Amino acid sequence: MKNPILAFVIAVTAFAAPHAALAQAVPSEPLDRIVAVVDEDVVLQSELDRQVSRVTTQYANSPQQLPPRDVLEHQVLERLILQKLQVTRADSSGVKASDAEIDQALTGLAAQNKMDLTQLRAAIQAQGMDYEQFRRGVRDELVVQHLRQRVVQSRVQVSDAEVDTVIQNGSMHKGQLHLGYILISVPDGATPDQIETARKKADETKQQIDGGMDFAAAAIRYSDAPNALEGGDLGWRNIDELPQAFAQATDAMQDGQVSAPIRGPNGFHIIKMLGKRADAGAQVVTEYNARHILIKVTELVSSEQAEKAAGAARQKVVGGEDFAKVAKELSQDTTTARLGGELGWFAGDAYGTQVGKLIQTMKKGEISQPFQTDAGWHVMQLVDTRSTDKTNDVQRDQAKNMVFQRKAEDEYESFLRQLRSEAYIEIRLPPAATPAPTPATGAL
Repeated sequence: MKNPILAFVIAVTAFAAPHAALAQAVPSEPLDRIVAVVDEDVVLQSELDRQVSRVTTQYANSPQQLPPRDVLEHQVLERLILQKLQVTRADSSGVKASDAEIDQALTGLAAQNKMDLTQLRAAIQAQGMDYEQFRRGVRDELVVQHLRQRVVQSRVQVSDAEVDTVIQNGSMHKGQLHLGYILISVPDGATPDQIETARKKADETKQQIDGGMDFAAAAIRYSDAPNALEGGDLGWRNIDELPQAFAQATDAMQDGQVSAPIRGPNGFHIIKMLGKRADAGAQVVTEYNARHILIKVTELVSSEQAEKAAGAARQKVVGGEDFAKVAKELSQDTTTARLGGELGWFAGDAYGTQVGKLIQTMKKGEISQPFQTDAGWHVMQLVDTRSTDKTNDVQRDQAKNMVFQRKAEDEYESFLRQLRSEAYIEIRLPPAATPAPTPATGAL
């Protein structure tokens, strides 16, 4: 079984960002030599060795899936270079991750592994890692995510006209796909010879898979994609978030089937169908009409005093006074007080999980006991409920998200290519020997 902590350290990040290992999450060791210069930063042989060791540990039960050591070193080195470039750009652009955010990420990681933070720290140290360096590695992953969000938000816009076009053309694909992915890349401005070389490599890779090679092993060995060392697993994606060529290619594919190489702007793609999920169908949601009275907690009003005031307001309503009248007199929600506390129609979670959980248990006309949220102490009355078909709204949201995600993928990929091309990078590793395809026997 894979160790969950190690799996996290080399895990991919959300929303199709480049998947980089946490190079800093390692114990201090004597430095030997520089294997790459990245602008004003460097990658050390010891740093590279530890990352390669993590990958080989992850695949200890199936080492045949890994490429030769020299090829693996170059794959891992490319990850480290790209990670350093992104972190440097994020730092220089003022993109940060707060201590609270880092703590939240570590708490979430601990919870995933059924630990608390103390146990997580002990587990990391038991594996020979320095906890503070591990924490810095988590910080780097977070700032890279934030950098991607900033780049995408500044470059990608989706108009209503684009959404209308997608819906009118009927080009939306419903459901989700679980895909494996191999990329045989071509450089920007590739020559015809370079394109032909990549095409031949893609064809040979497909032949290896058809001859019995495991797809994940082929991805690890041949793919240039950032998720190559995860066996090319893209996870579950909404079909409309995938490149259009992928969606079209998978229309007729069955589980386990592998596509022929697909030409794309950055190279040749090979995809494997790992699973399909059907669309959820009509989107009918329950909406609630409610009103409330809010008493805020301030420097002058303690939580206990606010709770008492909310209870007194409730007693007035229960005693026969009109809810709207009491809300206008006592509620400190300036937006709704003048409306008699009216919140209007809303979905259950629109005002947070606490309100959502409470409102679902209430009957029409019922007045709640005082309850607390971040805003203060509330008294709420449920006025009515209704079921609303949100299918069209959901469809528009899905269409907008589809266009956005496709643009985002292209824009960030372009940003990374530019980032790398503008950087000074000197790789001091000996060139890797390109592994020749072996006979199609299923063994590597």
